[in-house]
Amino acid sequence: MAKSAEILITRYGVSRRQAYRYLEEAQEMGREVEVGEASVPITIKIPGSVARLLREEAPARGLTIGELVSRAVRDWLSRERGRG
Repeated sequence: MAKSAEILITRYGVSRRQAYRYLEEAQEMGREVEVGEASVPITIKIPGSVARLLREEAPARGLTIGELVSRAVRDWLSRERGRG
């Protein structure tokens, strides 16, 4: 698994942790898993109540907070672009 992780890290620029997460998920699924683009850390300020909701909702959906926020922002941007 280490060699496969190194390939994912080198080829796709994912972190070691993410590479192993993809590989473990692939083993559980018994098929190939699509590798997404590398994540870039950003800092945002949101109200505490929204942060609490994110911390509750993300694990309930089996996602990280970053994945949940990325999906929400991507969906919102798609809808907004369609209005133009």
